[in-house]
Amino acid sequence: MSIQIYILSKLMEEDNYPYKLKKELSDPIPFDKIGDLTESKLYYHFESLSKQGLIQQVEVIKEENRPDKQVYAITEKGREILPKKIYELFEKANKLAEVIVGLMFLRYVEKSHIILILEKKLESLHSKQLQLKDIYSHIRVEDTVQEMVDFADGYISDTIINEITWLENLIAKLKKRDIYES
Repeated sequence: MSIQIYILSKLMEEDNYPYKLKKELSDPIPFDKIGDLTESKLYYHFESLSKQGLIQQVEVIKEENRPDKQVYAITEKGREILPKKIYELFEKANKLAEVIVGLMFLRYVEKSHIILILEKKLESLHSKQLQLKDIYSHIRVEDTVQEMVDFADGYISDTIINEITWLENLIAKLKKRDIYES
């Protein structure tokens, strides 16, 4: 879904072709390598978005000794669906890392709605944190495995605390900044 949000968002800015978007994605930070985005995956998503009627081919650029460049534009349906895809990305995400692409295109959604989604996730994490503390306080195991139980408890607790910290940080930034307004 993140790749499709990226494509739709970039096409909101200007008509474009797949290879150029992949190149933009890799400069200056190689997000294509980090996210294992190959050209074939990118073309697959262009094809999928086209079949859904969210984008359409508007031009073919022919250059000598080069493959044709198929230029795409976002459709009206694509403009309507993009915010829904961004909201869905935030709602389905289990970790903040899964919404990074969505963060780059918050200008296409209502910031207040994103904040509500993130606050629900934060509340859920706090609840999970309390549940885990309760569970680990009642676990009784043999001394031979206690060290591994303690390790698991520490790892899971630290992971949740880290996620809570970053979520709180993001929510605070979104609440104080106006640059993400639609």
